Formats: sequence, C-alpha cells, structure tokens
Amino acid sequence: MSDGYTVAILGATGAVGTRLIQQLEQSTIPVSQVKLLASYRSAGKKLQFKGKEVVVEEAKPESFENVDIVLASAGGAVSKKLLPEAVKRGAVCVDNTSAFRMEKDVPLVVPEVNEAALYNHHGIIANPNCSTIQMMVALEPVRKAFGLKQIIVSTYQAASGAGQSALNELYSEAQDYLDGKDMKADIFPTKGDKKHYPLAFNLLPQIDVLEDNLYSHEEWKMIHETKKIMLDDMDSPEIKVTATCVRVPVPISHGESIYIEVNDKSATTKQIQELIRKAPGAVLQDDPANQVYPQPIAAVGSRETYVGRIRPDLENQGAFNMWVVSDNLLKGAAWNTVQIAERLVADDLVHVK
Repeated sequence: MSDGYTVAILGATGAVGTRLIQQLEQSTIPVSQVKLLASYRSAGKKLQFKGKEVVVEEAKPESFENVDIVLASAGGAVSKKLLPEAVKRGAVCVDNTSAFRMEKDVPLVVPEVNEAALYNHHGIIANPNCSTIQMMVALEPVRKAFGLKQIIVSTYQAASGAGQSALNELYSEAQDYLDGKDMKADIFPTKGDKKHYPLAFNLLPQIDVLEDNLYSHEEWKMIHETKKIMLDDMDSPEIKVTATCVRVPVPISHGESIYIEVNDKSATTKQIQELIRKAPGAVLQDDPANQVYPQPIAAVGSRETYVGRIRPDLENQGAFNMWVVSDNLLKGAAWNTVQIAERLVADDLVHVK
C-alpha cells in the first residue's frame, strides 16, 4: 500500500484549479502522487506541485485509473461527463461545479456546517456556490444558538466568480474606460445570455440566467442550497430565504449584506458577535468606533470568512443585519473543496488503493 493518496485535479489550469493546487500543497492530506488534468488545449503545460514539475494531461475516463481523490473545477458539463467515470474506477470526487449540487444523493457540504453529510456520499460530494458558502459560515452559529426564521441576502459578487476570462474582461474594460475608449463586453452579466454589458464602473443585477419566476439562477441557487445545507431539504419551508445577487467591479472577494430574523427574540448583538468570534472559519471584524469592518481587498488570499457591521433592526425585535466578506476563489471554491477532502481523509471515508 502507498504511503499517500493519488489526487487528480480536474481543471488544473483554471483560476480555481491553480488555487486547488496551492491549497492541496498546504493541506493535511498525505499525497503520494498528483495528476493535473485539463482540456486537450492545455495538455502538455507544466505546473509545479511542492516544487516538482508536473505535466498537465488531457482529461479522459482512463485518466482516473488508480486515483483515490478527484478535486474538480472544470465546468459542469465536464464534471457530468467525467466524474461518474472516476467513481466507477473507485475514486471519491469533490466537485466545485453546479452539476450535482441538487441531486438528492449527493451531499452539499460546508465542513463548518454539515460535515456529517459526508458519511452519506456515494462517490461524489458537491461544493456549494461561493456566495452560499460564506453565508453558511456566518449564519450557522446563529442558527444553532437562536434558530433562523428568515434570511434576506444581497450579494456584491466579484468578477472572478465568472472565471479568469471574466476577470480579464474587467481589467480590459477598466483600462478602456480610463483611456476614453468604448468598453467591449463579451461575458457579463453571463456569457450565454443575449445581451452583454460592461462591468467596469458599473453594477449588474444579474448573475447567471434570469428564470421565468424573475429570479436569476444564482439567486435560486442561494435559496435552495441554503435549505439543503442547513436543513437537508432544498425546499424546506422551515427557513424563508430570498436573495438579490449583483456583480460588482471588484476582482476577487464577494461581499454580502445579510438580514436575518431569529426565532429566539431575546438574542442580542453582543451575543451574535461572540458566536461569530468563536465560530470555526469565521473572523469577527466589528469595531464601528474605529471603522473596523470586512473589506474585499483585505480578504484576498485568506481562507477565512469575515463578519462585521452586526447590528439590530431597530424596528423589529429579533432581526439583525450583518456584512460578510470572503475570498470567492478560496473559501468559496478551492479551499472549501480541499477542506472537504481533508475531512474525508480524517474521517476515514476515502481509502488509498
């Protein structure tokens, strides 16, 4: 038996994929071999893992022979096609796309919230949407202590949430604007839709496609993923959730304005602050007198979720506002994925072949 796990990173050359490599390097997972997989266009590229050169291979079903763990972030269609092939070959997969999130037998996991769901996996575990993840880290300690009746969230989501090409478009648009040129928009608000608008110096109240019910698909995801993670039922009426998701001209790190109503009306701001202070994965930055509060630019490169501006609704007892910020490419993607894999290893839910 090998001394470590063989880990494949699917989508290794993308914005999240490169961070998956970095987070895996820093993780507690004993890795004997890493396989870097991508499309045929990226095959042959050379990347580093723990100081050693690794050649990127084209991802095919046979790529997963003798692989123990797959960390995937190559797009939903690729995951749908290849991850079942990896499972057939005995691998456990953690998927960072939306391909499997809402399937009933696929755990949707934020380790600080519902690690126990990992015990019910059937080879694939889904990483939630980036905006959902940071909200769960902030709200789970409050839910445990006081219960949650309602969540109203407005997001301020960074350009990088739409991928490296979208981030590049933001930079290009910003330079064109400063140079007095017309901004060319090809991606935002979402690549597959009919119209495109510039994001630089702008706000776009659409992330993903707009559904017939007037909500964007990103908003739909936040609503139903929250219920699945917290209540193990994507349609549970126990917590009412609504969302407005906005793309903002920030490169990395999502911000969220979250309004909650708790069941226990005796809850106080100080109690909620103390819960956040002690919560795993969360950092309290909440000192109004000294203008201390979370900021996207300061969260870049950090695994933590930052929470501040906690304050009561002065018109409604038992209701509170808070401001939550996290690096969407780390806790919102790469780190949460690797963190799940760490828990699989620690809980003996994945084994070396």
